[in-house]
Amino acid sequence: MRKFIFSTAMLSVLTGGWSTVQATRHGPKDWRLILMWVSWAIGAAIAIGTVVEESKERRLDS
Repeated sequence: MRKFIFSTAMLSVLTGGWSTVQATRHGPKDWRLILMWVSWAIGAAIAIGTVVEESKERRLDS
């Protein structure tokens, strides 16, 4: 769990998620909002995959 909390990729995803939530609350509700959520979800999936792969590599190197 610590590897996810302290990962810079995950911190970036959280920051982006906060921005997307704020845009959802205060911005116009149009097609761009859907694209923001889709791009955030893709970024989150990539970040999680990166953390998992780095963890596997560390275990193999040990």
